Amino acid sequence: MQASSANVRIGVIGLGQRGKSLFALLREMVGVEVAAISDLYEDRLLQAAADAQSASHPVPALYQNYKELLAREDIEAVIVASSWTSHAEIAIAAMRAGKYVGSEVGGAASLEECWELVRTSEATGVPCMLLENCCYGRSEMAVLNMVRQGLFGELIHCRGGYLHDLREEVATGIENRHYRIHNYLNRNGDLYPTHGLGLPAACLNINRGNRIVSVASIASKARGINAWASEHLGPEHRASRSPIELGDIVTTMMKCAHGETILLTHDTSLPRPYSRAGQVQGTKGVWMEDGNAIYIDGASPAHEWEPFDSYLERYEHPVWQRFLKDGVKGGHGGMDYLVLRDFLDSVKSRTSPPIDVYDMATWMAVTALSEQSVHAGGAPVAFPDFTNGKWIERAESMLASTFDT
Repeated sequence: MQASSANVRIGVIGLGQRGKSLFALLREMVGVEVAAISDLYEDRLLQAAADAQSASHPVPALYQNYKELLAREDIEAVIVASSWTSHAEIAIAAMRAGKYVGSEVGGAASLEECWELVRTSEATGVPCMLLENCCYGRSEMAVLNMVRQGLFGELIHCRGGYLHDLREEVATGIENRHYRIHNYLNRNGDLYPTHGLGLPAACLNINRGNRIVSVASIASKARGINAWASEHLGPEHRASRSPIELGDIVTTMMKCAHGETILLTHDTSLPRPYSRAGQVQGTKGVWMEDGNAIYIDGASPAHEWEPFDSYLERYEHPVWQRFLKDGVKGGHGGMDYLVLRDFLDSVKSRTSPPIDVYDMATWMAVTALSEQSVHAGGAPVAFPDFTNGKWIERAESMLASTFDT
């Protein structure tokens, strides 16, 4: 594919809360033109058009059927920000239409859709990137920089997760047209693994010299959503009476080909502050997100945590050094801007994105595999190799476009 010097012409599919925020950010970015947007709901389309007009931005073409957007030859790439269960379907259709794909995060409904993502990208030669913004957090990228420089020694164990009080969002999902509630009513597993898995996968070179070989998950009982709804919405509200299938806490342990372990936690139905529960631990030290703490053997006071802040400044990732100098922009502390910038750079240069289709399939597959394990009483489940053996010789560094610049 030949690199382009013109603005990237892009379409946005899905204008719910996430899609709306990405549309707003894309309109402000240099080198991109949002040519078309699509959503099933007309009111969301009209509101997005009004938002663009009020900000003195060009109003894109509007489509309720995303396939009409994909049929446009002038659109080079699409952002998929629709409901979880439609991500793979739309991404596959977009690749078949020759469009670069940047897909929002979420778990897979089945292993087959993960395989179809990989097969389609390989057959068409069209790349697909998972827009996992949490890989671009300031602390996460500094920790990755430290891992690459050997500060933690040989890595042994990583943790991550999605720990976020979503009781109100889930309980009011039907009236607010939010899809999450339907998953909670019908599924039991780690429904949202990628926020917590991105950093461990990068640190452990998953799909690039290493891979995940097995998954085992256990789910607690489900009480949080019903209890919150009964107290705040009344005992007759459907969220108070509908039995929730998803356990309040889902714990998933994964084993890697080289012996490392990864622990993921899904915790969204109980009261708590937000966390991604990050931890990276090796033979020379450990970093913990909760507590903003670090311990380096031989450098830290014996058996005492140190604040991570001084290490953050010392090992600031080059991307964040420039970002801070130029001025942080975009949502979620700048992560949204950085992940979109990397996606757009890959489209413009016609290169493979830093979080590619093999990563997307692997990270999303955790949901389907964890469901299998939960239903089997926590029994380990074999993890498919979506690279078909290519992981052994693929380049080691994930996020190459950011880490190596």
